[in-house]
Amino acid sequence: MAPRPLLPGHLPSSAVLLISATVLALLVWKGIQVIRGWQYSRKHGCKPPLNTMTHGPLGVGTINKMMSASKEHRFLELIRGWHQTYGFTFGSRMLNRQAVFTIEPRNVQTILALKFKDFELGYYRNKAMRPLLGYGIFSTDGSKWEHSRALIRPNFNRSQVHDINVYEAHVKALIDKIPRDESTVDMQDLFFRMTLDSATEFLFGESVNSLKDATSASSASFAQDFNTAQTGLSQRSRLGPLMGLHRDTNFTKSVVNARAYVDRFVQKGIEYRRALDNGTVKFDELDQQYVFLYELSKQTVDKTELTDQLLNILLAGRDTTASLLSITFFVMARRPDIWHKLRQEVLKLDGQKPSFQDLKSISYLTYVLNETLRLYPVVPFNGRMANKDTHLPVGGGPEGKDPIHISKGQEVMYSVYAMHRRKDIFGPDADEYRPERWEKLKPGWAYIPFNGGPRICIGQQFALTEAGYSIVRIMQEFESLESRDSRPFEEALTLTLASLHGAKVGLTPVRG
Repeated sequence: MAPRPLLPGHLPSSAVLLISATVLALLVWKGIQVIRGWQYSRKHGCKPPLNTMTHGPLGVGTINKMMSASKEHRFLELIRGWHQTYGFTFGSRMLNRQAVFTIEPRNVQTILALKFKDFELGYYRNKAMRPLLGYGIFSTDGSKWEHSRALIRPNFNRSQVHDINVYEAHVKALIDKIPRDESTVDMQDLFFRMTLDSATEFLFGESVNSLKDATSASSASFAQDFNTAQTGLSQRSRLGPLMGLHRDTNFTKSVVNARAYVDRFVQKGIEYRRALDNGTVKFDELDQQYVFLYELSKQTVDKTELTDQLLNILLAGRDTTASLLSITFFVMARRPDIWHKLRQEVLKLDGQKPSFQDLKSISYLTYVLNETLRLYPVVPFNGRMANKDTHLPVGGGPEGKDPIHISKGQEVMYSVYAMHRRKDIFGPDADEYRPERWEKLKPGWAYIPFNGGPRICIGQQFALTEAGYSIVRIMQEFESLESRDSRPFEEALTLTLASLHGAKVGLTPVRG
């Protein structure tokens, strides 16, 4: 007998059984998760956060709000506003992502340090970064991250950071680009070019010299590709499980071009290593100039790994310092009192180029840099994913003082930007730029401009030294600074923070 034809809309009984079994399995799995979570919470005294934020079905609206705010350059204030509405710690639903948002210092310390091994960057974060950064220090977890850290850390030893000569040539090139007729200049553009030049020399042994040769097509193209790639990475990261919807041919091209550009230098590093092994070059022939790549090539000659690590460090080395300097000048141009006070300290050097010890002795310089990093942290928003059932010390219950359960696979987002502006920690004037607060302020884990714990930025001292040195040298050459842009600060946020409108200023040179 021929099989009875299926009526429209009917499924074979085997398919119905398969679907039913799958749904049942998911329900059972979900039930087990709920029971395990209840048991864990009971054991550790955990309570759910008072507020859970959900915009639209399954929290789709939350993702839409974040993407819209990002396009409108108000992402950081959106997150800060949520904390003002829902509390220092609250829950959120974003499709299949059950997230917790927190700006509690104790929670942040727990995530980054005390329970470091309970958390990782997570699948979505690493996948989002992989096109450009590969398997480098900022896009891996576990043993792969430990390998990257061990590979890179020795290259940021004290002697390299303290070598002021590393910065002078590039700062001098920047100073030469500042107009002496007091006409308007965008210092942010100059700072990003300067840090690209210094970072590439430190990393590759060969600067792109974007300041000295502004017409260089290769350096300009690489800088543009690097910026476009970063914008794409940040968009992919915010989309999370929806990152597959991110379709941008410019992003794809920029990633290919940026990696190809670095590959050229990596090949030189590999050839150097082979020359060492063959005895055709000796260590001391290149010891007069420290080159990060050459040192790294003594540990590995894997071309992909070298490219990954160099791009990761270039991202940190260029953007961190350039952002810090640009925003500091943006603020000082509007606050001549701060410029004047700091310059009076700088003048005590009698025009001598500052040593590392000199920079550390200028307390007000430290206060200024700290205050910029407080209000405008270079990496202002971050997150981690739990790799096991764990808990945070505060955030649960009606008063937010009880522990809060974080289940395996759950994400915790922390806004450094919002935490750094908490008035209960930094005072009622927390929104004001006031360097003097750092004379006595010791905020602990409420202040983490370079992250914290085992993943704290290994190049932070390098960035602070370069920024401090640049400010001092510019102040030795120019006596006043004036803003040429009346617009308020607006965020230009990719993986790091910058000023949307740059730092357009006029500087008056020292006369005679």
